[in-house]
Amino acid sequence: MTDSTPLTTARPATPDGPRVLAEFTSYPDAQRLVDQLSDDGFPVEHVRIVGNGIHSVEQVTGRLTKGRAALAGAASGAWFGLFIGLLFALFAIGLGWLTIVLGTTVFGALWGALFGFVAHWATRGRRDFSSVQRLEARRYTVEVDATHADEAARIAAR
Repeated sequence: MTDSTPLTTARPATPDGPRVLAEFTSYPDAQRLVDQLSDDGFPVEHVRIVGNGIHSVEQVTGRLTKGRAALAGAASGAWFGLFIGLLFALFAIGLGWLTIVLGTTVFGALWGALFGFVAHWATRGRRDFSSVQRLEARRYTVEVDATHADEAARIAAR
């Protein structure tokens, strides 16, 4: 659960530059403030959310075996084969398009599985896990152009 109370509020910056309207520890909280401004008719094209203290987070999603690597390769190869098959099918006459689409999908899946297996085998166990990487920030500031900062502060105070 996040606390949507801003860490700081309306702090002036340079006269012409952006002003910090509020600072939060979570992106959804910063997003809620911008949504509130938008709902109240504020011209949100003068607002930006800035992440500070950016760091990378890699979430491990599971063990990666040669079989799972081959299966993932087969899935991506099948999608690529389907795409190529649909392009070729545009020029097919009659029911020949179905054979083309099925054939390229199966062909893509087989080659994808082979490449997935070989790619994982080539690592020799140096990376036996799958993961998803994302960027996160320690805090988020909502900034507003100086010309609109007073109006934004009034709306945010409500």
